[in-house]
Amino acid sequence: MDGIERIDAWERSIAHRAEQARALARRASNLSATARSRDGLVEVTVDAEGQLTRLRLDERTRQQSSAATADAIMQTLQAAKDGLVRQFEEATAETVGADSETGRALNEAMRRRLGPPTEPTGGHR
Repeated sequence: MDGIERIDAWERSIAHRAEQARALARRASNLSATARSRDGLVEVTVDAEGQLTRLRLDERTRQQSSAATADAIMQTLQAAKDGLVRQFEEATAETVGADSETGRALNEAMRRRLGPPTEPTGGHR
């Protein structure tokens, strides 16, 4: 492979990676995740940035302490964020590659921003 061929291959590689990055950005911007507490009293939805966009409280939450409701909201919110991270990791794997340097860096940045995944306790679905 001569110098011109190497430059052409390098340009094609850059164009391909740029298209992969654009595809990931498009997919990531449309992500959202919803989680519901196991008892169904709390449901939250987060957008692509992990921001709360919807909170639904069942009327039965009035029969429990505010502290219990607050705890359920926070746990369910983290479960939704965990779901968002999983969706982002899937999108990353399908576009730039989960094992690529870019994929690893993006996935790590998302996990840092949204908090570490919670241990499954069976309290959310």
